Amino acid sequence: MERTALIRSQEYWLSKIQIDLFNEVEKFMKKNELNPTQLEQSSGFSRTQISQILDGDANLTISELVDLSLALRLVPHLSFEDLSSVK
Repeated sequence: MERTALIRSQEYWLSKIQIDLFNEVEKFMKKNELNPTQLEQSSGFSRTQISQILDGDANLTISELVDLSLALRLVPHLSFEDLSSVK
């Protein structure tokens, strides 16, 4: 798929967000020496949700994304750019 078509696809952006989320969760778990079960207990997220995040298959609501960000001691930040400026 050509890059222009790729960045116009929903799948690209969903995958990017899932990967970013996975990276943040992994970083938090390493930094705090947590396994998935401990993260589940400390975050309030279910085993299924943690598994989906770690499998790269999470499709969280905005509310869940905010809750998870705060559980990771992060501030969620959302911005929008003109599609033509994305390279």
